[in-house]
Amino acid sequence: MGRYVLRRILVSIPLLIGISIITFVVINMAPGGPIGVASDMNPKATAEYRERLKAYYGLDQPVHVRYIRWLGRMAVLDFGDSFSLDGRKVWDKIKERIPVTLLINALSMSLIFLIAVPIGIYSAVRKGSVFDRISTVAVFTGFAIPTFWLALLLMILFGVHLGWLPISGLVSLEYDALSLPLKILDRAGHLVLPVFLAAFGGLAGISRYMRSNMLEVIRQDYIMTARAKGLPEKVVVRRHAVRNALLPVITIFGLSIPGLLGGSVIFETIFAIPGMGQLFYQGVMSRDYPLIMGILTIGAFLTLLGNILADVGYAVADPRINTERAG
Repeated sequence: MGRYVLRRILVSIPLLIGISIITFVVINMAPGGPIGVASDMNPKATAEYRERLKAYYGLDQPVHVRYIRWLGRMAVLDFGDSFSLDGRKVWDKIKERIPVTLLINALSMSLIFLIAVPIGIYSAVRKGSVFDRISTVAVFTGFAIPTFWLALLLMILFGVHLGWLPISGLVSLEYDALSLPLKILDRAGHLVLPVFLAAFGGLAGISRYMRSNMLEVIRQDYIMTARAKGLPEKVVVRRHAVRNALLPVITIFGLSIPGLLGGSVIFETIFAIPGMGQLFYQGVMSRDYPLIMGILTIGAFLTLLGNILADVGYAVADPRINTERAG
């Protein structure tokens, strides 16, 4: 298993470089730029001022030269300096925000797994039951509801009308004056709506995937053989059916890691949460190339990491997979 993981990591390095090349070129081909953002609204900005800005940001160099310089900094894990007014290191900005986003996504992934998988299993085992019909209607309703619209409805209901939950930020204004238990409750209250919104789409999708996989597995001959041998239904479902039905879901979970990071742009902007999604949005609006490249590189790394974790999960869930020959 160790050699298999190492081999996959080595294969991922050229893939990550290829992704960074495409991303870098596309970003620099996009209309607008940091020079326009800094000078278009300034009536005193002259052509000479624009040229000085280009030289200051290094934008007067060809794209391939700038990419090589960026790649050289990336070799020592340096994302460069931000083009924003503060001129801070990109990594300093990211490391301030990434724990918040990772916490919300980790909680949402756990919520998806703990709720969606059992719902899918029970719906498949009790196909056609009242529970199956209700869950099917609820799932398709969830697919149809836009996340931002649902977020606004929940904010109005629980934050404005009922006053049960806060609707913005991570902590309250009086957070510093609270005792430790109240600080924990305050943070938890601020995370309820963002975590639910982050998990909402996944709950619908994963439960349907799990249901369809279970329906396919429980029709297999080996399941019928296990039942014919007199094994209890719980044993047949848990030991024989669920492990095989989980394989496609493991892949989806692995590929969902970067998707949740990208989806955080929506709920972090709506709930004013200082996370990676909000930072990425600000970077795009200000054409902050180093910041955008830093966040997209992390997203590409998480995508490749998700693929590796999915393959490892496959090997754990299905002993028939030979990791020594795979890859």
